[in-house]
Parts: sequence; C-alpha cells; structure tokens
Amino acid sequence: MPKSDNQKLKIFYILDYLERNSHADHPVRAAQLMQMLEKRHNIICERKTIYSDIAALQDLGVDIVSIPGKNGGYYIASRNFELPELKLLIDAVQSSRYLTEKKSRELIEKLCNQCSVHDARLVRRDVVVSGRVKSMNESIYYNVDTIQEAIAENRQITFRYFDWGLDGRRRYRDREYIASPYGLCQDNENCYLLALSERHGITSYRVDRMSDIAALASPRIPCPELTGKKLQEHAGRLFQMYAGEAADVKLRFHRSLVNVVIDRFGTDTMLIPDGDEHFVFTVRVAVSPMFLSWLIGFGTKAKVIHPAFVAEKCRALCLEALSQY
Repeated sequence: MPKSDNQKLKIFYILDYLERNSHADHPVRAAQLMQMLEKRHNIICERKTIYSDIAALQDLGVDIVSIPGKNGGYYIASRNFELPELKLLIDAVQSSRYLTEKKSRELIEKLCNQCSVHDARLVRRDVVVSGRVKSMNESIYYNVDTIQEAIAENRQITFRYFDWGLDGRRRYRDREYIASPYGLCQDNENCYLLALSERHGITSYRVDRMSDIAALASPRIPCPELTGKKLQEHAGRLFQMYAGEAADVKLRFHRSLVNVVIDRFGTDTMLIPDGDEHFVFTVRVAVSPMFLSWLIGFGTKAKVIHPAFVAEKCRALCLEALSQY
C-alpha cells in the first residue's frame, strides 16, 4: 500500500489501538502510538502529529482523556458498552441453553472485543461455558434470523422437527411442518417459536429442535390472538410453552411464596391477604400438566380455590403419580 494511503488511515489506526489497549490504569503514551504506527503500518510521524490526531478524535466526540506528566498518556474513558453491561451480556450468553457451546464462545469473544484488553482479561477469568447443558443444534443462531425475517415479511415458514433418541441422535418426524410465525420467546432457558399451524392451531415449537427452516411465498394466516400485546399475554399464560385450556384460576398460597408469585406473574398481580399466613390471587393461565406440576410442587403451601375442574385435575395428577409407588 502506498505510504500516502497509510497516512490517510493513521488516525483510524490510533483510534483502534486506543480502543483495544488503553485503560484508566494503563494509559497509552504518545511514544507507544508512534512506535505502533512505524512497526505495524510503516508510518513515521512526529509527536506533535499524534497530539493533533488525538485532538481531532476528541473533536469528533471520542471520549479520550489526556493525563499529563512523565507517566501520563491517553485512554478512552467511555465506550459503547461499559464493563458492567458487558458482564451482564456475557452472563446472558453463558446461561443460554439454546446457544451451542461453540456459538456461546464466539459471541463472548466478540463482546470481549468491545472493551480494552485489560478489562477483557478480567471478564474472561469469570467465563465458564463448558459443563453446562447447551443446545446441540449448531444452526439455531441462523434459524432465529430466518424466523425473524419471515415475521417481518409476513410470510409462512416450512421446517422439519425432530426428537432426540435414546442413542442421542435426531429422530425426525415423518412430515414437513408449515406454520405462520408470530414471535420468539424464552422460557425455562429455551427459545420457542409461537406460531399458528393449520393442523394444531396456536402452538409453540422449540427452535433448537427445528431444522431446514425456509420462508414461503404465501403470507401468514391472520391470528389476532398472537398479534400485538396479545402475543405477550399468551406467552405469559403458558408454563414451559405447554398449551392448555385458558382459565382464570384463583389460588391460595402461603406467604413464604410471595417472591415466587411475583417472579412468575409480575408485580401487577393483586395479592389479597387471607388470614395471617396466606394470600389469594387470581391469574389467567393455560391449564396444562406443566402448570399443575408447578403448583403441586409447593405441596400444602399452594391450593386451587376455583374453578373446580382445575382442582380436580390437580387431584387426578397426584393420584396418577401415586399409582406408580
């Protein structure tokens, strides 16, 4: 590359070096920048040129702090992501089960590149990906993108769906699926597609068990129940994305479970005291085996008050489980 072209890129090289190497505890000196430009890019410049380039970057809005003195230098004070924000994002990537271990590591590495090498070392010390139960579907990252694109373009999708066999291999179901996608949501550490199927009606699919996803030319079948705010309301009624008859269920819980109720149903849920040790509340849920199992798991601390058919389903599920022992 001609020397003149390198000179034109000089200010970008300086910015890139500061973004990757500068830190409040490790400011970069002008001499370091001059040495970097000469060794890496064959650019020889004077110290006053470095000062001029730093000033130009500051005028552009880059938050470069100048520390005077013998041990002084320059560092970027604020970045696109602050360190606590990066740690939060990395934690989310780590804990996500629907991302494969390989994709998790790739995303974490990209996030680490958003901070200085000094902060990246601290972040990487805390990163543990292996040993967790992660998705084995390497294409899920691109599946999500295909689904979102189909939603944006109001198009149906076709895909294959599989289950895991006892040998740990995929067992594809014997037909091709067609559905109208309406939204993606996470539940129980998995990613689900909420969609309308002509065969199953409103349903959900585990995205990590979908493959060969492709958008069709045909538009989505209208589904008011999954449009706008209704989509979030529908997702909030499901337990681990299992469908069931929607019902307003009145429950009586022990006061020790207040945090559990707020975490699951939100702070808008009206909790009414019932004696000194209990409270009652009403929520609209899909009465599925997963909801009943969640409820039964609290033992004598949780009880269905109304409607009667939900209480009977709880009783039947308990008896069915007891019959095995």
